[in-house]
Amino acid sequence: MSQGTTNQSETDPSSETLEEPAQVLEFKLGDGTYCVDIDSIDEIVDAGELTPIPNAAPHVEGVMDLRGRTTTIINPNTVFNNGEDGQQNRIIVLDSEHTESDSTLGWIVDEVYQVRDVSPQMVDQTATAGDEHVIGIVKADDGFVVWVSPEIATE
Repeated sequence: MSQGTTNQSETDPSSETLEEPAQVLEFKLGDGTYCVDIDSIDEIVDAGELTPIPNAAPHVEGVMDLRGRTTTIINPNTVFNNGEDGQQNRIIVLDSEHTESDSTLGWIVDEVYQVRDVSPQMVDQTATAGDEHVIGIVKADDGFVVWVSPEIATE
């Protein structure tokens, strides 16, 4: 999160309290809309050809070369048991400082929507159903957006 003083790798992100406004990137994943803190994103790229990894975990789609870096591509749709995969057109490349992984990670998503300003009053942190990777539910005029931690599927 963009609180600056909290290290997500040392605490449970769902137990943190959003105390100041933040910016999140909204994206489509299956039938749902999700978001992640904009500070945890390195870049967004078009999905390219992936090389499958034999015996990889079910949420690992494969790897791709991203400007000389081998980038592991995670399917958060599989992590969330969200049903059918959608278009899978974009990859959100995560900043390695915000994940518990030593390698470069990307999430394959259907579509990237927008960057949204989020105030603490917009976030319901009690509706996370105990999921340690859900920071909260953002209440917006156009519906609900699930705010997820950049650490999903890095274990």
